[in-house]
Amino acid sequence: MMRATALNTGETDFPAILRKNLEILQVNLGYVCNLSCTHCHVNAGPKRTEVMTLETIREVLAFIDQAKIKTLDLTGGAPEMNPQFTYLVSRARAMGVKVIDRCNLVILEEPGYEQMTAFLAGHEVEIIASLPCYLEDNVDKQRGKGTFQSSLAALQRLNALGYGQPGSDLQLNLVFNPQGVSLPPEQSSLEKAYKDYLLSHYGIVFNRLFALANLPIQRFAKYLINKNLFDEYMQLLKTNHHAENLEQVMCRNTLSVDWQGYVYDCDFNQMLALPLGALSESKAHISGLNFSILNGQPITVRDHCFGCTAGQGSSCGGALQSL
Repeated sequence: MMRATALNTGETDFPAILRKNLEILQVNLGYVCNLSCTHCHVNAGPKRTEVMTLETIREVLAFIDQAKIKTLDLTGGAPEMNPQFTYLVSRARAMGVKVIDRCNLVILEEPGYEQMTAFLAGHEVEIIASLPCYLEDNVDKQRGKGTFQSSLAALQRLNALGYGQPGSDLQLNLVFNPQGVSLPPEQSSLEKAYKDYLLSHYGIVFNRLFALANLPIQRFAKYLINKNLFDEYMQLLKTNHHAENLEQVMCRNTLSVDWQGYVYDCDFNQMLALPLGALSESKAHISGLNFSILNGQPITVRDHCFGCTAGQGSSCGGALQSL
């Protein structure tokens, strides 16, 4: 029998993998969010209070400069709810760094965030937006009543600014998450279904769809345990493991930073408080990290890592292969 607590132990049969050159810094700006989605591996929500401070953000910017980071990937919670969000984005873009905003869309329609879409467009921030389905009932079931309509309104405003439009440099990508104990369907065919439906029904366009498997940690793990489905889901992930996906998993060129500035091999390891595989310390901070030692070093792996290699594979950039 498998148990969710085993994800924090050293017992796993997931293959050993090593780091490549560091290119992407994924920063969690805090766990505060305007939504409480059932599939959220961060367990974010309106009642959370953890937010990255300006001091830590400045340490992040210093690391970006020292390590010559190419891409800053901002996540949360709702990253836009960090009071220093616009400061961080502005500084990073001035340094020539590509910035990604992992946006839940609904936040763009909340009071106080009316100017956020224009800010994102003005700084050419790539948006990776969560839209777990193109059908209203499914989205509201996962994210809360009314979230689908708010998401549509946000997408239409982004389209009006040029996001997702043919020939535009403003990239708008959507994220699909399955419901229950299942893997995502084939990404390219699902992308076509999304594009056809959203365009024909709402006049919405976007660039790419990323199909991501749900990881069995935090809120989704609790859902699986409550439904007595945790073991079944873990077995599904293990049975569908594809070794060829190991070459492209996100942890190989990405470093994850939590709201306090501590670093991890990936966002999922961050949620499980698993230490960076390249160092012996239980906790390493961005302010004292020597990035030059990371290349070729081991990555901390546990059973949840099968969620990134099962089926077509999952990364922050979507599927890793076509099936």
